[in-house]
Amino acid sequence: MSRAEQPSRRTVLAAAVAAAVTGGSAPAAAAADAADTAIAESAPARTVDYRSWTTYADWRAGTAKGTRAVAGLRPGVAVGAPLGTVDYTDPHTKTTATWEYATWTSPVQKLAVPATEVIASWNASTPAGTWLQVELKGTYSDGTDTPWYVMGRWASGDQDIKRTSVDDQSDGRSTVWTDTFAIDDASTGLRLAACRLRLTLYRRPGTKLTPTVWRLGAMGSDIPDRFTVPASAPGLAQELAVPRYSQEIHLGQYPEYDSGGEAWCSPTSSQMIVEYWGGRLTAGQLAWVDPSYADPQVCHAARHTYDHQYAGCGNWPFNAAYAATFKDLQGVVTRLGSLTDLETLVAAGIPAITSQSFLKEELTGAGYGTSGHLMTVIGFTAEGDVIANDPFSADDTAVRRVYRRREFENIWLRTKRYNASGKVASGTGGVCYLYFPARPTARQCMALTAVGVPM
Repeated sequence: MSRAEQPSRRTVLAAAVAAAVTGGSAPAAAAADAADTAIAESAPARTVDYRSWTTYADWRAGTAKGTRAVAGLRPGVAVGAPLGTVDYTDPHTKTTATWEYATWTSPVQKLAVPATEVIASWNASTPAGTWLQVELKGTYSDGTDTPWYVMGRWASGDQDIKRTSVDDQSDGRSTVWTDTFAIDDASTGLRLAACRLRLTLYRRPGTKLTPTVWRLGAMGSDIPDRFTVPASAPGLAQELAVPRYSQEIHLGQYPEYDSGGEAWCSPTSSQMIVEYWGGRLTAGQLAWVDPSYADPQVCHAARHTYDHQYAGCGNWPFNAAYAATFKDLQGVVTRLGSLTDLETLVAAGIPAITSQSFLKEELTGAGYGTSGHLMTVIGFTAEGDVIANDPFSADDTAVRRVYRRREFENIWLRTKRYNASGKVASGTGGVCYLYFPARPTARQCMALTAVGVPM
């Protein structure tokens, strides 16, 4: 069911904003002005800073060594003239191969929120014979620097390298836990004040193939330790028609991908939203799946989000990157501040995937407890309760659930909790995957900007 817990996961918008994204009776310009005023004057200070590179100007602003900026409807960065070749030994296959490579490094980004944690995410195309690596380097609040940390080695397929995070990365002050950079001891006051990201693009020597990266982002946050969070007031009654898939019908299928369906909450949730936006897999792409298995696309999602080092399908940026392999979709990993943020998104037609940990008695109607579980928020009842597609369900028909607003908000946004043994454990502090169109509507852009993902 769950994403394994990492040791260092410490883990309201005003009415004018809701009126603007739900298409209220005020003229569009007036609604937009009201939304701007609400964001500037009424919204509480955020503890999250998400920054991304997506435009042609963004790609031109970075330091290119062997890469080139690509213009067009979906600007990106790709291999131009490679710097040379390098040998890479895949730690999971022990196979060594030679690759041409080129790099792109972002400008230094000062974090508006000096961070205890940073999560990178990316959207890219990696044709067969190509792959990429994402690294992060930061400057601490005392002026010293971190080393370059690998945040992921990724390809959409698994024929060239095995998609992987990298363990045992630490300088004694910070550590990378699978997909998350974290300050080792936040109580010292040490924070990450700035960071930059580096892409290394790889391809088989002598070919013209190239990875192309369309979006590169970093989410820095400093979420205070908390067992409870303030309650938000209900503000929306709406439900999105998101497909329903159960992870549980896949028990025992393809155990090489994290023991089969029991642990597939993340890819199952990802596949629901991919298909909500119209993403479909072809018969050829699904030909490898046993034809007797129902919902073969969930098996496909598990295989194509699997992190061979983490030995699971719950790597957050790998899921966002998987979603963005579908035509005209993009995905990010961020943190949100309240259910009001989710209401803002749902009002604009954008469902969200949330990560939470809880005891059985902490979420009425769930019927289980978990140290880490992903589900898809698709709407809200008239009373403000959360409508979720919960993949930990007996079958597809049982996936739609209604959870009490106050319970859901607390288990999702807290950073501290008590586990089944009565010991203090971590919570995710509002982690959320957002998948949305490559060219979002004005309403969707407004909603995403309002929750801290500027378009």
